[in-house]
Amino acid sequence: MHIPDNYLSPSTCAVFGAIMIPIWRKVSLKIKAEITREKMPLLGVAAAFSFLIMMFNIPLPGGTTGHAIGGALVAIMLGPYVAVITVTIALVIQALFFGDGGILSLGVNCFNMAFIMPFTAFYLFKLTKKIFKTQNGEYIGAFLGGYISVNMAALLAAIEFGIQPILFKDSLGLPLYSPYSLAISIPAMMIPHLLLVGILEGIITVGAYSYIKKVSPDIIYKGKTSKIKPLYIIISILIIATPLGLLASGTAWGEWGIEEIQNIIGFIPKGMEEGLQFNSPIPDYNFGFFNEYLGYILSALLGVLFILIIFMVMGKVNFKRNKKGD
Repeated sequence: MHIPDNYLSPSTCAVFGAIMIPIWRKVSLKIKAEITREKMPLLGVAAAFSFLIMMFNIPLPGGTTGHAIGGALVAIMLGPYVAVITVTIALVIQALFFGDGGILSLGVNCFNMAFIMPFTAFYLFKLTKKIFKTQNGEYIGAFLGGYISVNMAALLAAIEFGIQPILFKDSLGLPLYSPYSLAISIPAMMIPHLLLVGILEGIITVGAYSYIKKVSPDIIYKGKTSKIKPLYIIISILIIATPLGLLASGTAWGEWGIEEIQNIIGFIPKGMEEGLQFNSPIPDYNFGFFNEYLGYILSALLGVLFILIIFMVMGKVNFKRNKKGD
């Protein structure tokens, strides 16, 4: 679901970037007003969880792969505004350092996965709890929040892919960017997400929610960080286990490179060929000189460290401003 650069037109990316700017601003103001310095490590753990869970690819029909996102869990535990900032930072780290998702398309990816998904999951969870006023209602809400929200994000991505050949063509009538029409992109994205990825997202959401509720319920209900150590244990286990994501061969639908596109459709759209070419320092979570599995673990470790450092710095800035009465 990470849309790479050059699959969408620059104008499409600019529109979604413009949409996300006021959202990010509102989220940052809310975080500064409501999140204390002591709670920042919890946000870092949430972002690290989302970053890591997206490294666990699963095989999908047609030889492609998919993954969960974790945005629903963060939204349900800490609120949708926190989920926006945590998933956004996870996506930024993935794009800048590992080439997972585009630079120009970052606003689009954040709109789908860091905005629509968390808010959908959060309000579905709240609605389900009102309908089923038992403990099981929380678990039903967590599963539905994960399942439906990831499918909402997938549907938006499919539409964003599918409108490109309608809106942007060259002088010969060939698509400039994504060559897949809505009739192709929607089934290709939605069938595997409805049948597999959504279920995976729902299981992860309800499983992690029930575990955290058992070992550290104050995190969910009060946002306290007194029992955050079990979460660090989960992060450590996920880092070690990330090579499991390499067992799924193939590429996620809509994330092929230029050469793969040419092999699939027989030509390279001009916009894709002449678009932005950003070389990330650690492409595809692979260091080259390391064993593939070891490189994946090291990439996971570095990504988590980057994220935790970012939130540590944010915590210090937030604390200083609060201290000055800003």
